[in-house]
Amino acid sequence: MADKFFVDTNILIYAYDRSAGRKHEKAKAVIEQLWRSGNGVVSTQVLQELAVNLRRKCSPALGAVETRRLIQDYLTWEVVVNAPESTLQALDLEARYKISFWDALVVHAAETAGATTLYSEDLSDQQHFDSVRVANPLK
Repeated sequence: MADKFFVDTNILIYAYDRSAGRKHEKAKAVIEQLWRSGNGVVSTQVLQELAVNLRRKCSPALGAVETRRLIQDYLTWEVVVNAPESTLQALDLEARYKISFWDALVVHAAETAGATTLYSEDLSDQQHFDSVRVANPLK
């Protein structure tokens, strides 16, 4: 069974934000590798954040049609749908690890998918959350 790699929103945004320089190149390489391997995982939260930020923070900003097309492409990846209980689990992770609620929800989604690696710039590189290890591919 191949390892799964959960991708946080910030890595996806950098992959499309050409103004991000070196971070753009590194994030783009990670995402391209995940497309080739088929081992990428995202969550509904990540896709929602991506849909908003591609149109607000990327340079150049994507239009609504292009954003929709891109989100539709990511629906071919494994997508973790946050269930109502995910909120409670995230609250527990937030308290246990002293991280933000939104980061805890991402960690919970990665755990739910059985991902071994969580690509993120927001969490501490090499930090472990039970079976999930954070890796910052932008370093």
